[in-house]
Amino acid sequence: MKWNQFLIGFFGVLFTISSYGQSNILNAKTPDQIGQVSNAEVNVERKAKPLQYGYVEDRDILWSKNVWETIDLDERVNFPLYYPIDTINIGSGRRALYDVLVGAIRSGKIKNIYADSYFTEKRTLQDISAALSKVDTTDLGIEQYNAGEEIDPQFIDRRDLSAADIVEYRIRGMWYFDKRQAELKYRLLGIAPMAPDVNFLDDEDMPPVELFWVWFPDAREVLFEHKAYTGGNNSQAVTFDHLLNSRRFNAVIYKDENVQGDRSVDDYITESAFMRLLESERIKEQIRNFEQDMWNY
Repeated sequence: MKWNQFLIGFFGVLFTISSYGQSNILNAKTPDQIGQVSNAEVNVERKAKPLQYGYVEDRDILWSKNVWETIDLDERVNFPLYYPIDTINIGSGRRALYDVLVGAIRSGKIKNIYADSYFTEKRTLQDISAALSKVDTTDLGIEQYNAGEEIDPQFIDRRDLSAADIVEYRIRGMWYFDKRQAELKYRLLGIAPMAPDVNFLDDEDMPPVELFWVWFPDAREVLFEHKAYTGGNNSQAVTFDHLLNSRRFNAVIYKDENVQGDRSVDDYITESAFMRLLESERIKEQIRNFEQDMWNY
């Protein structure tokens, strides 16, 4: 097992103490004691931090390639990023990835949000609010406005995007060969939730759009504080930071760094979705083969 994967897995398990409000459930004498943790556990959680990335010098990078991928939330393996979508009857410690990201943006914990995956145009919460919420006035409200009256709140319709509206995530990352450690590695750089335009949520033919891009290193501490339910062993939950860094999801490459201006697969394979999927697998295989070719003489 490679050391970096071992360390990420070890610390992910070490700092996973509570699991969605089920902490202390076996020792609780009354239901209100469920979720209570000891002072020692509180101190450990308070000190817990995501495993820091090691410094990589440019001269140690023998080869690198940027890739853009899409994570389809209809796939079962990707469900931990999608659910729960109904939070009425569930504890506050369990939230979907979208709710975690948006909540951290609104609270100011995540500040580095951008308009695209190249991170050149920075956005604020006010800038992206139009993409997250739709506010409309009914006909009766318009009549009140035209009459010079204050619009009654009941005549204002507001609809917010929720985790249930997210259909996929787009991520950008870099594969690189570290010649100092003689190893092919991956570094996640950005993530973007995708949903239909909030103004056309009821139109099934509308393609999803990128709501915003988050600079992933800036979001790691927030993602480390929230757990994702992966099924199987409920007592060993993993954090979103661990889940994403260890690539415990299935993704399809839709664009890679290339001489044609980083053109996407859709630009040169337009008719067949199956052929686009094969092209994505070809790019993956090309990346995997680079490490194998390093040991061929």
